[in-house]
Amino acid sequence: MTGAPAYLDRAARPRLAYRHTAGSGPAIVFLPGYMSDMAGGKATALFDWAASEGRACLLLDYAGCGLSGGLFSDQTLLDWRGDVLDLIDARIEGPVVIVGSSMGGWLMLLAALALTARDGPGRVAGLVGIAAAPDFTDWGFTPEEKAIILAAGEPREATPYSDQPYVTTRAFWQSGEANRLLGSTIALTCPVRLLHGQEDGDVPPGISLRLAAALAGDDVQVTLVKGGDHRLSRESDIALLIDTVARLLV
Repeated sequence: MTGAPAYLDRAARPRLAYRHTAGSGPAIVFLPGYMSDMAGGKATALFDWAASEGRACLLLDYAGCGLSGGLFSDQTLLDWRGDVLDLIDARIEGPVVIVGSSMGGWLMLLAALALTARDGPGRVAGLVGIAAAPDFTDWGFTPEEKAIILAAGEPREATPYSDQPYVTTRAFWQSGEANRLLGSTIALTCPVRLLHGQEDGDVPPGISLRLAAALAGDDVQVTLVKGGDHRLSRESDIALLIDTVARLLV
């Protein structure tokens, strides 16, 4: 992946950095995780594969992340869903296959629900979750941590995935709690593939099993990867991701 990113300017929201390669559809849309961006290994590998195969692909940085404008601390889960929808509307016509990593897996579901409600079920051709983390504002925090978030508004903690502290704002947490999905049927019937490392120390593999059970459709498969961690970024993991996406595009 080379060259400068493009930007989408918006009147009421920060401008968004993105990369888009034209090609045949359905178009692949990659959604990174919390405090991540489109420069990660999985996103880059998928984009390069799509370009080499003549497939349409879209990467983006959410507002406040990577090369996009805005402050990270100002963003909520629904703000980032809006970013995803704005870029899909601006750059993609026709069906999409959305790939979501960690928190991006939650946004994948929220964006797919919005697109399906607005455009009909044919707009979303498939979903691929990589350690998908819907509802992590619920199961990802202890009652004590939740109390701190509500009281302090912006606790910070070290993370092995970045040299910047992991920040959870009160506004983001409340947005997440208001948009939880696992407690009821998720009205999506498109094919869904969920990849999850068995050694994931951040998102329990059981979350993918709960998600599979909650989805309304029958064409749902969960793949547990022996030895895989949260990132699933080993060469074999990325090969599995590309193969999984390719099979949905047939």
